[in-house]
Amino acid sequence: MQVTRELFNDVMVPNYNPSEVIPVRGEGSRVWDQNGKEFIDFAGGIAVNCLGHCHPALVNALKEQGEKIWHLSNVMTNEPALRLAKKLTDATFADKVYFANSGAEANEAALKLARRWALDVHGEQKNQIIAFNKGFHGRTFFTVTVGGQAAYSDGFGPKPAAIDHCDYNDLAAFEALISDNTCAVMMEPLQGEGGIISPTNEFIKGVRALCDKHNALLIFDEVQTGVGRTGDLYAYQGLDVTPDILTTAKALGGGFPIGAMITTASIAEHLKVGTHGSTYGGNPLACAVAEAAFDTVNSEEVLAGVKQREQLLRDGFAAINEKYDVFSEVRGKGLLLGAVLNSKFEGRARDFLVASTKHGLMSLVAGTNVVRFTPSLVIPLEDIKEGLARFEKAVADVVNG
Repeated sequence: MQVTRELFNDVMVPNYNPSEVIPVRGEGSRVWDQNGKEFIDFAGGIAVNCLGHCHPALVNALKEQGEKIWHLSNVMTNEPALRLAKKLTDATFADKVYFANSGAEANEAALKLARRWALDVHGEQKNQIIAFNKGFHGRTFFTVTVGGQAAYSDGFGPKPAAIDHCDYNDLAAFEALISDNTCAVMMEPLQGEGGIISPTNEFIKGVRALCDKHNALLIFDEVQTGVGRTGDLYAYQGLDVTPDILTTAKALGGGFPIGAMITTASIAEHLKVGTHGSTYGGNPLACAVAEAAFDTVNSEEVLAGVKQREQLLRDGFAAINEKYDVFSEVRGKGLLLGAVLNSKFEGRARDFLVASTKHGLMSLVAGTNVVRFTPSLVIPLEDIKEGLARFEKAVADVVNG
């Protein structure tokens, strides 16, 4: 059967509008489509392919586990799941792990746990959840309501209640909103979909202090920032602020679907047997691949290399901007970067993405005004230089009309 873009229109629900490009093979940070055209991958499957495509450690883990055992329900456990959980707890603040299939599911578990903890410890009046405008936490109905973008949550009927929002980096507004009835605050330690917005030191520490004052749990959504993306294993470790619950997915599996919620033992005990679950959560194949990805990323060499690659990209964007004057700033940290368009090109992020694709570069957007880049954490330096050269051609196309 011939697979074409038109087949998508015939057989798929129209909630996506994918590119005409259909990739069929990847190696490292290079991808080839059906026609043999080569692309440099600065998108990484939206911050998922932390080790690029077909990394030998991940391929080997998948092959080895694939010849052992593929699936067990959670009436039993398995070796890869327990090994990965031990490594997650050893490397972070957490004592306990819950496995899921995605970031949305990890966030759903975190929110349910926070509500159950508040009910058990403080009573039913303590149910408010605070999150931030432009935040993104997944597409389940609970998580999309907590996410601070009404366009994603409107139009599906009555929303879950007791969820409030304020602006990111506005500590005064947050202080006015939080109270002793707040059970949890969910936030990204660097907003991704909302435009690559870093927290100020005053804000992130102020949120932690106010959560402590009002006995509210602080949930860090590290679905996009986690597993080396910012140059720390998890972003909280570079902010000197520790959450009570953390969610991780995307890069955790290096491309294999997996998510996890991690937390302390005293909070975790409120998800008693039967209160929450997932058929595929902790799947042996997923956990085996994730263990290989985690082991590879959690090294001084890779994490230091992220910061080196960040600087190379920033230098490249600065050189392009000096020539074409299209960006007002480059935001973000590590290999989660956003080139913000200036007033002359406001709202045209997708034009830059389309032009990049034409010149053999995969990129992303974060809203209409930010071109987003989330390449492999181990992308070869030569691929960065080549990708920047292709991006410059794309910028020239947009500028010259």
